[in-house]
Amino acid sequence: MLSRTADHLFWMARYTERAENTARMLDANYQLALVPQSDEYVALGWRAMLSISELAGIYAAAHPSTTSRDVIAFMSSDRDNLSSIISCLRAARENARAVRGSITTELWETLNTTWLDAQRMLADGVLERDPCEFFEWVKFRSHLSRGVQLGTMLRDEAFNFMRLGTFLERADNTARILDVKYEMLEQRGATLAQPLAQSLDYYHWAAVLRSVSGFEVYRKVYRDVIVPERVAELLILFDNWPRSLTASLDEVRQLIGRVRNARSARAEAMAVRLHTDVSALPIGEVLRGSLHAWLTDFLARVNELGSCISEDFLVPLAPEPALVDVLPMSQSQSQSQSQSQSSTQPHAA
Repeated sequence: MLSRTADHLFWMARYTERAENTARMLDANYQLALVPQSDEYVALGWRAMLSISELAGIYAAAHPSTTSRDVIAFMSSDRDNLSSIISCLRAARENARAVRGSITTELWETLNTTWLDAQRMLADGVLERDPCEFFEWVKFRSHLSRGVQLGTMLRDEAFNFMRLGTFLERADNTARILDVKYEMLEQRGATLAQPLAQSLDYYHWAAVLRSVSGFEVYRKVYRDVIVPERVAELLILFDNWPRSLTASLDEVRQLIGRVRNARSARAEAMAVRLHTDVSALPIGEVLRGSLHAWLTDFLARVNELGSCISEDFLVPLAPEPALVDVLPMSQSQSQSQSQSQSSTQPHAA
């Protein structure tokens, strides 16, 4: 397979997964904002989400205050924000269009229809009317695209590169969703009284679980009240639950092995080492230190793995200053995104 084709398929899947996970984070924060609490605590949740998504600076440059309405619009429909849901759906569709011959008609029509319908829904004012309706729709369309992949694609290299993009992005985003809470804990220590924070903890952890479709799974596994340590254990270590870090990294490890080439030994070794380091670590040891620091280090290692995959399999990284300096991701991710986006210019749908 040509590296250019693999690059488009990889990023098509990553953008679809990123749109879904952005919708999940927004939905969790929006639901929590509906719980009776101070405006300060609500703003704290939105600031934490922007910080973990590496978008705080870009948001602050265009918005004087942090409000639910402004953050939702910025993360959902702002085309100047290259990590917004609408930007991700557009990028997924453009990457799919560039490799139209490598995917099935059903998958292309799913991604193209998602892009067209998203524009229509936003133009109709869905965010002002009911943001949760839009978030649920984005999650459903992402599920649908993965189902169409599984149901119609040949299990060849094209399929494997799409799955590789999906699970690498999922590992990154699950860590960010969990880290939002711990970012809030650090900010809260200097800004809010502890009793108020404790009274809201249950609702926030429940929102975290729901944001990754883990609430019912948690109840089934633990059959107990929601405890932060067990939430972290589920999201990090539960290898038979498809959204955990361990399960996602296991898929990444296997998929790299399936598409290996003459120069992919470093990426394979990095994936195996990262999966081993995460899966073999007792949750008690993780929590004895700073989970926020551990997750920050994990995200750096996932970004490094993504860069290595790009170097070994995909289009060589080529910085484009006009895009790199505004993308809210690591340098390596930004360069890969720029390469994928620049190869297919957007056109009127």
